[in-house]
Amino acid sequence: MYGKLLMTAVVLLLAWLAIRTRLRAGGPLRASPTVRPPSGFARLLPTLAYTAVGVMVAGTGLYFYQGWQAGREAVTVRVVNANTGVAVTYRVRREDVSGRSFLTLDGRRVTLAEVERLELGDVGAGPSQ
Repeated sequence: MYGKLLMTAVVLLLAWLAIRTRLRAGGPLRASPTVRPPSGFARLLPTLAYTAVGVMVAGTGLYFYQGWQAGREAVTVRVVNANTGVAVTYRVRREDVSGRSFLTLDGRRVTLAEVERLELGDVGAGPSQ
């Protein structure tokens, strides 16, 4: 950690020294106004950069959309009492299952007891109770 702090301090010190040297010498702080136009590959670089950013934004959007879509999927949840073996089946959205409780499609909040086990099933299996 100290190495990172030391490296940052050295870079800041060098940048400060470079700027101070330029100011004392009267040199310009910016590039000269006569800049030749880019040619060949240099003209293609901004296009490639914007394309790469666009692909990354589109990929991120697709990733979030697929996560949202998977969360909206209706699944079957079986709640099994470990002592008696009695099982009750519910239909829920995948995003509504959290920890030891879930919200059913018909709006009921179900919280599991310590002796109950939750089994998350496939889409379309079993009736709603």
